[in-house]
Amino acid sequence: MTSEILLAAGLAAEKKSAEVTDWAARIGWLVGLALFVALVYWLMREGWKWRGTLQGDLPELPGAPDDPGPARLSMSGRYHGSTTAGQWLDRIVAHGLGTRSRVELTLTDAGLDVVRPGATDFFIPREALREAVLGKGIAGKVLTEGGLLLVTWAHGERLIDSGFRSDHAAEHTEWVDAINSMINKTETEGAR
Repeated sequence: MTSEILLAAGLAAEKKSAEVTDWAARIGWLVGLALFVALVYWLMREGWKWRGTLQGDLPELPGAPDDPGPARLSMSGRYHGSTTAGQWLDRIVAHGLGTRSRVELTLTDAGLDVVRPGATDFFIPREALREAVLGKGIAGKVLTEGGLLLVTWAHGERLIDSGFRSDHAAEHTEWVDAINSMINKTETEGAR
């Protein structure tokens, strides 16, 4: 029995992992993988720029008026992007509308002021507002039901859905009611 133990110990001592001798092949694979990842990233970036080119007919975004009036509501949160109305995956990237960012929203009698640090600010005039609803997804961002404030507005010849999420999701219902009552008031005034 002792000889068997010594034999097993001797065999175990002889077993070693093979040394890596083909460093050139390993480095070649790593360089190839890095080039592949860079190519995929470059193709995604070119696709984003091409989408912006295709949406070049979209007019410049309006800026806020000098005196928009007193704030009816204000909110801080996240801007999740804009899409063609009713098509929650057709992201609009022209004029920076596809850039996700922090946002400060202010609703006044003149319209909706969208201030985005690090991205292009824009203003949605009261006459351009069409509808506000609670949603759960826009442009690849999916949240719980009612977790997103979706504002539909007209810009040029397009209807656009823009998605916002407040830092306090309970505010969304108040925003939907305020924007829709503002739209109904504008339609009533326009019918006279």
